[in-house]
Amino acid sequence: MIFPDLLIQTLVLGFLGLGAGVLGGVIGFGTTIILMPALVYFYGPIQAIPVIALVATVANLSRIFLWWGAINWKVCFVYSITAIPAVILGVNTLVALNDRLVEITLGLFLIFLIPIRRWMRKKNFYLKLWQMSLVGAGIGYLTGIVATTGAINTPFFLAFGLTKGAFLGTEAASTLSILLTKGITFHQLGFLNAAAIVQGLLIGGFVLIGSIFSKRIVLALPEEKFLLLMELVMLISGASILAMSF
Repeated sequence: MIFPDLLIQTLVLGFLGLGAGVLGGVIGFGTTIILMPALVYFYGPIQAIPVIALVATVANLSRIFLWWGAINWKVCFVYSITAIPAVILGVNTLVALNDRLVEITLGLFLIFLIPIRRWMRKKNFYLKLWQMSLVGAGIGYLTGIVATTGAINTPFFLAFGLTKGAFLGTEAASTLSILLTKGITFHQLGFLNAAAIVQGLLIGGFVLIGSIFSKRIVLALPEEKFLLLMELVMLISGASILAMSF
């Protein structure tokens, strides 16, 4: 890649990373959804997923730091104990698929998340602690296959009774175990090389800067407006990835 192209790529991903960091820090998801179309365009669908996993790892670490005192560690343990083996199975499923199928899966997944999340919110689910292990298994497997599951992960943590800082911190800490397992698995399968690590950490740095500003506005911004905004983001991102597959 020549220098002008590399500079443009860095500026685009850096700008998106800043915005994604702020938005993801406020509502607990959306960081990778915003970045996904650009990453798929620059790196391809398979290589983009481990890069996204690294970016999401940095984003979750920032949320854990910001909301450390509010984290429910029992939920993190119960969720992670089933999510870790499930994500390994999901990654091994992913690498057996072809690039175009992965792109179509990513695009459709984001679009279908919109009605799925609305349905779950209307049902007003309330989950017990042991049921979070079932959630961990399902989300872990999905996370191994697709780039992001934060949007569908969110209703389950809210259904357990976690809100605002407790939700943001607990969801981030629980998801971190999935992301670390996913990164290790990709590395063992040869998809997470040194270049992907550098790219992921660089973009993650921009996300981290953006997330620093999020804590100040978590309580000030109406949740409903952000959920509607994220549905729009998911729709645009999903449609963009589908368009790139043809």
